[in-house]
Amino acid sequence: MKATSNKVVSFHYTLKDKETGEVLDSSQVHGQPLTVLFGANNIIPGLESRMEGMEVGETRTIEVPAAEAYGEKDPNLIQQAPREYFQGVELEKGLPLQAQTPEGQIINMIVVDFDENTVTVDLNHPLAGKDLIFKVEVTDVRDASLEEIKHGHAHGEGGHHH
Repeated sequence: MKATSNKVVSFHYTLKDKETGEVLDSSQVHGQPLTVLFGANNIIPGLESRMEGMEVGETRTIEVPAAEAYGEKDPNLIQQAPREYFQGVELEKGLPLQAQTPEGQIINMIVVDFDENTVTVDLNHPLAGKDLIFKVEVTDVRDASLEEIKHGHAHGEGGHHH
């Protein structure tokens, strides 16, 4: 059975930064394969389109350009904030921070630069602007149930929601 729309596909993956070769994420870290409803945009479009037609046991190395992964970096999302917002934080370049909006949304940001008065933070997705390489091994492909198709995602063992 092949990975196509409305199939539930389980796969192990290792994600690397193409430029540096650094491993950014791997399903081995989570101890189990990632299971997705194929064709429902559960994974980045550039990966899904290139996994189309894979079969159980098949391994592919898939290169996904930034535009088809997390997009290019948006310069408007690199912003300056007054240093007093960051009281009690030991600032360093490349430091990931989380802030909460008044609505309670969590915003992830990375410190780009700072001086006595101002901190420059980057609110882009950490993988924006990066070309990615996925090494993918398909471990299981099955037909999705009507319920899964209706909900737009795979249900885990015993139908628990994640």
